[in-house]
Amino acid sequence: MSTSLYRSQVAQHQRTIARLQGDKVKKVKAAATAGKKSADASAAAAKTSSVSTMKSKLRDAMRYDSEQTKALSEVSQLEKKIFEAQKRLAQSEQRLAEALKREQRRSDAAHEQRMRQINDGLSRHEELHDQTAREIEKLKALPEKITVVFFAADPGSDKSNRLLLDEEARLIGEKIRASEHRDVLEFHTRWAVRPMDVFQAMNELKPTIVHFSGHGTSADTLVLQDDQGNAKHVPLDGIVSAMAIGSENLKLVFFNTCYSFNQAEACIHHIPAAIGMNRDVGDLPARFFAAQFYSAIGFGHSIHRAFHQAKALVAMDFPGEEDISEVYEQDDESLILVRPPEM
Repeated sequence: MSTSLYRSQVAQHQRTIARLQGDKVKKVKAAATAGKKSADASAAAAKTSSVSTMKSKLRDAMRYDSEQTKALSEVSQLEKKIFEAQKRLAQSEQRLAEALKREQRRSDAAHEQRMRQINDGLSRHEELHDQTAREIEKLKALPEKITVVFFAADPGSDKSNRLLLDEEARLIGEKIRASEHRDVLEFHTRWAVRPMDVFQAMNELKPTIVHFSGHGTSADTLVLQDDQGNAKHVPLDGIVSAMAIGSENLKLVFFNTCYSFNQAEACIHHIPAAIGMNRDVGDLPARFFAAQFYSAIGFGHSIHRAFHQAKALVAMDFPGEEDISEVYEQDDESLILVRPPEM
């Protein structure tokens, strides 16, 4: 079984546990409410001098006692279900860890083989010279400037739970301005993005990097906005088609949205690289990950190295969140986007 399927299983178990825990909270509240009503009815029965009122209040107290007992029983059942779901989650996480180890061993073996081939090639001076010349030509072929367009959408969110997408854009801009090749990168933002806005920006700016920030769903949809400011769920096929025909200059699509790894993986059939998230991601980890990624790009690092630098930062600041991001590349892990000004 592939690691993506194991990840899907883990995510499903996590969602189940979250749902059960939510149900448990509701039942605990129901039990507490029934208990209070029972106590209030008993107190009222004790205070009244009317026999009929006392009997009525005692019947109410017994009814609320029954409701409380039922709610507590349901709480106990939910706790058992949560325990079983947690066991299944642990098993799925273990299988995922084992699959990742196998994948890493295969990757390490392939890397060692590549290194042996490189070492053999480096023994010949002429081949080394030709290879160096090709790398220089490759850098020279890069555009003098690259454009990043930041698409943001947070429809329907109130002030208490809205995403701080402006903070993400601000931090990315700061990191780009602080990078070595700051003059090579142009950073543009588009807010409250609708589907039509995507094509307008693609045609106008001809971006090298497209960045989506906001919401995604486990149904592989990207959440943009409609003309009324409501959520507009764009399906995977629509997203991929837009990226495939949007810009001839496009080299990378960065989905800084929840559950976007399938979208990213599908995009690399048309563009060199894509980044997505394999489950829900917190606002701060997402912001720090994106800022560090663009900082590394601005220092001339490859997409692959920039991605892993960003993951390392998340591992330092938000332990346990670093494995949410995924990078997909067609074939070249050394793909560099920024052309140094002196080339």
